[in-house]
Amino acid sequence: MIHRTTFALDGDTVRRLKTLALRWQVSQAEVVRRALSNAESLPDTQQPDLLARLKSYHSAATLDASKAYRYLARARAARKRWRGP
Repeated sequence: MIHRTTFALDGDTVRRLKTLALRWQVSQAEVVRRALSNAESLPDTQQPDLLARLKSYHSAATLDASKAYRYLARARAARKRWRGP
């Protein structure tokens, strides 16, 4: 039995899906089926370690605190202008 499904995908994901379909010479649905099969075959230990990923982002950071605070101040001001008084 075939189930028709609709997805909302961003432009980059659609491009990647179409690229893989062309490369593998299969339908876009087949690309999704293969991706699901591959993801299911991964051991649970390969699930993303979000804390480790966050720590790696922090260790690679090149933005100092003063620049970050200035950016946040500009963002708050812009949001305040957008929302109004």
